[in-house]
Amino acid sequence: MNAILPPQESLILDTLAKLHSERIRRGISQRELAQKIGMTQSRLAKIELLDSVPSFTTLNLYAAGLGLKLKISIIS
Repeated sequence: MNAILPPQESLILDTLAKLHSERIRRGISQRELAQKIGMTQSRLAKIELLDSVPSFTTLNLYAAGLGLKLKISIIS
C-alpha cells in the first residue's frame, strides 16, 4: 500500500533523510550528535526511525549540530 504524503510531511522526511545521510557520512554517532544538541540518544533514534515526526525546530537543531543551516524558500 503506497500512501501519498502531504507536501509538508514529504519535505520534513526528505530533509531528515539528507541530514541523517550527512551525519553518517561524517562518521558522527547518534550519541555524539544527541549530546551536542542537548537531546537524548533514544529521542534522536526515534526521530531517525520515523517513530516521531520532527518539527522544523528539531530539524534546525539537528542541522546546527552538524554545522549546517536549514533554509526555507517561498516559490510561486
